[in-house]
Amino acid sequence: MTLIGVDIGGSHISAARVKWDGKEAEITEFHEAEVNTFRSAEEIISDWARVIRKSIGEHKDFRIGIAMPGPYDYPNGISLIKDQGKMKSLYGLSVKNLLAENLMINPESISFTNDAEAFLSGESLAGAGRGFENSIGLTLGTGLGSAIKIQEVVKDAKLWTAPFREGIAEDYLGTSWFKKYAFENFGITISGVKDLYFEDFDQQKANLIFEEFGRTLGEFLSFYVIRLQCQGVVLGGKIVRAADRFLPHTYAFFEKFDFPVEIRVSELEEKAALIGACLPFISKSDPS
Repeated sequence: MTLIGVDIGGSHISAARVKWDGKEAEITEFHEAEVNTFRSAEEIISDWARVIRKSIGEHKDFRIGIAMPGPYDYPNGISLIKDQGKMKSLYGLSVKNLLAENLMINPESISFTNDAEAFLSGESLAGAGRGFENSIGLTLGTGLGSAIKIQEVVKDAKLWTAPFREGIAEDYLGTSWFKKYAFENFGITISGVKDLYFEDFDQQKANLIFEEFGRTLGEFLSFYVIRLQCQGVVLGGKIVRAADRFLPHTYAFFEKFDFPVEIRVSELEEKAALIGACLPFISKSDPS
């Protein structure tokens, strides 16, 4: 049986064959594409299916695991996304059935998993999360994705809406925070974290921004690390590319309050969700 891992976002899809031998995961036939999800349901499904087909190739016996952002009825593959603009035409529809019809397969051959949950599942199985009995996974980017692992169970944590300081967690742990902090404290307009690396950007100011972000991350994580008795934290997302600039300050926060926790940066990057999305089929089958 061939496993196909799929990671779908608001404007992007990636798919690949996932092979798990019981110890290591192998990714082949990786394909990706930008998708305009402001269009009709039929057009969106057609674009997604086109990419998935490339990874399937000539294989006849396959299962498809899909990592998808919420809100979603994951067991039934029904989209509940309606307020974000993107994918609005799919609201209330069974994406599982629509994809199965387009690909001419049994709907039961398709499984849906929350994208943050798939990320932590993939890293726990074959990447940076190995060895942690209890852990937290965060994806830091435009938004904040989160999942928790307690022993063998991984679940979407939905921490982006968690009350934090004067707002919610996503206000302080996403790209928008960097923009706001740079402008309010230094009068500088930036489009994202990458701007802090430009040669003409004052690196002393950049260091101060990263220092504050690192401390903020530590403050946010500390409550959940203690409450869930986590041994580790796994970080993914585009902001983590700057981990060497802010993680020392996160560790400093933990050390100040004597929190013995290990923080690891994603080893699998975009492959993590592809692997994690296939876990429902990996756990039901022999190594593929």
